Amino acid sequence: MQNAQKFRDKIARGQVCLGSYISFTDPTVTEALCSVSDFVWIDTEHNALSLETVQGHLMATRGADTATLVRVPWNDPVLIKPVLDIGADGVIVPLVRTADDVRRAVAACRYPPDGIRGFGPRRASGYGRLSGPDYCRLANETIIVVVQIEHIEAVQNLDEILAVPGLTSIVVGPNDLAGSMGLMGQPGHPEVQRVMEAIVARTVKTSVYASVSIGGGPEDFAAWVRRGVQWIGLGGDLGYMLGAARQLTGQVRERLGQPAA
Repeated sequence: MQNAQKFRDKIARGQVCLGSYISFTDPTVTEALCSVSDFVWIDTEHNALSLETVQGHLMATRGADTATLVRVPWNDPVLIKPVLDIGADGVIVPLVRTADDVRRAVAACRYPPDGIRGFGPRRASGYGRLSGPDYCRLANETIIVVVQIEHIEAVQNLDEILAVPGLTSIVVGPNDLAGSMGLMGQPGHPEVQRVMEAIVARTVKTSVYASVSIGGGPEDFAAWVRRGVQWIGLGGDLGYMLGAARQLTGQVRERLGQPAA
């Protein structure tokens, strides 16, 4: 909960939070990336990460100021509850389409009377050191609830989605958004980019944080920040590793006069 509040405080001060995507099982990856990341996005939607593995990544941030956001596979309280109980600072819920979808996601993250989360935290409560009403209140106040706007139906319902109480942030997913627009595999299509820009422009007029999940280089990320994005992932463990390996091997081969592999 402390790192969730630190994440919020950074944004409140006008700082852009920069982070890393986590797909590997080894928690030392997260531990190493904490030194350069305001947050880590631990992805269980598209990667083979078990709950035990996710817990290892969460534990790897102990002692750092890095917030932990776990993308769950679906908008399901059965998937959300254990992620919060093992200490995630927030969840990212994919493919919402309506305000009712978002209300369900928010409710799954909060204890009654604000939501439907069942009580049973272990690691999240410091193994019982903070419990009872104080824990429930702090958990409800600090939890980071993020939904992905990655379907054209969600874009059509965006104003209602942004008005849902308890929603912390939206993040635009360009690939699935493109697919829902009949442009699968074309996230860079001008029409997709136009819709993405419109989503961010509408979001920054509210108290909900705006983010986009994109690839690219420094100028691409900076351009979205200039449009109002408040937190953004710069890359992931696999991409970082392959990018550095390709660069170094390419430089060595060039010096040796050998063709690139």
